[in-house]
Amino acid sequence: MDDKALDIVLDVKVKVTVQLGSCLLPMREVLELATGSVVQLNQHASDPVGLYVNEKLVAYGEVVVVEDNFGIKITELVGRLAPTP
Repeated sequence: MDDKALDIVLDVKVKVTVQLGSCLLPMREVLELATGSVVQLNQHASDPVGLYVNEKLVAYGEVVVVEDNFGIKITELVGRLAPTP
């Protein structure tokens, strides 16, 4: 792929999602959720979170606060994105 073709692709927007954790709940408990309810996730507070691009896991990281917003500090790249030694 030449540089001009690559430039076109580099401007394509992709969906980036950070998954903090998940859990399975019976529908009965979902219907009982209300303001102030706490849902316990299957992940410890110190565990890394997953960074997904278009629903594909690409990295792990830790949650950080940047000004008044949450962010993610990348700690490990996954698969083909990982730099080679």
